[in-house]
Amino acid sequence: QVQLVESGGGWVQPGGSLRLSCAASGFTFSAYPMSWYRQAPGKERELVAGINSSGRSTNYADSVKGRFTISRDNALNTMYLQMNSLKPEDTAVYYCYARFSWGQGTQVTVSS
Repeated sequence: QVQLVESGGGWVQPGGSLRLSCAASGFTFSAYPMSWYRQAPGKERELVAGINSSGRSTNYADSVKGRFTISRDNALNTMYLQMNSLKPEDTAVYYCYARFSWGQGTQVTVSS
């Protein structure tokens, strides 16, 4: 079955950086687009970034454009989210999504 395991979350001060990873198994990773979503307390889950199967096409929420970069390594069955210039409003649980399945999420907290 599909398994998606996120890692790399944590606490960081405003302006800092984090790199999230999503390790995938149970499906042909290179054949599917993938996405990062996030959910802040009291808010709906929202799309942060998406990437197509080859990695050549990406899209971003306006709120993260220019600060976040989504990428993937199809040889390692892993997707990444490089997050720079983090803001307190980026605080949320970040989820990996692919093939109609969700990971368990990883907490990102941005505060001073």
